[in-house]
Amino acid sequence: MDKVRVGSDIRRAFERLVSVGYGALRGLRNLGLITLFAASAAQADEVVVAALGDSLTAGYGLVPSNGLVPQLNTWLSEQGIDVELRNAGVSGDTTAGGLARVDWTLTDDVDGMILALGANDYLRGFDPALTRENLTAIMEAAAAKGVPVLLVGLDVGSNYGPAYKDTFDAIYTDLSAEYDAPLYPAFFAALVAASGDGTITPFMQGDGLHPTAEGIGLIVEDMGPMVAEFIRGLE
Repeated sequence: MDKVRVGSDIRRAFERLVSVGYGALRGLRNLGLITLFAASAAQADEVVVAALGDSLTAGYGLVPSNGLVPQLNTWLSEQGIDVELRNAGVSGDTTAGGLARVDWTLTDDVDGMILALGANDYLRGFDPALTRENLTAIMEAAAAKGVPVLLVGLDVGSNYGPAYKDTFDAIYTDLSAEYDAPLYPAFFAALVAASGDGTITPFMQGDGLHPTAEGIGLIVEDMGPMVAEFIRGLE
């Protein structure tokens, strides 16, 4: 709801109440009711987006304000985008774990979902067919509830061989096309680009798996415009 328009409507309503002689006290009482209604309507119109993911979404190893969801929420707010971004990231979660909790993540008030799962499947060497099956089921669950999805992909390593890498990477592009879902191609893409030589170590915590607060900031700056466009499409 347009806040400027709401303010103008309230002012005009108050002027009408006074002009017809209801009296200041009754006018203020009715103005209070109008204001309460407008505030409730504005709150009801707020877009809600759930970020379903693993430790990369949850903010592992960081103070809460430096995690992906808080930094992304701040970035969106600075762009004038009013959204409730919910952190549905669980450290260590696989795509199977995400599938197990997708139904209670997609509550009736959720308008959209950011899906960022698969990193732990890769780290554990899971069969890409299983990962594809789980992510497909999550996309189906969202579609059944009419919830659009922004998919976050991975550009995995080749330590399991080039065939594994190609098969795994293709999961995200295929699902994006099948469900007409916007795709942020690779979670660490911004860190690779910022390093200049493909070495993302300067932006990673000591475990080499999770970004620092600075690294998350770079990811947010790069991912933010796509998320903003996604949210605008939900309004």
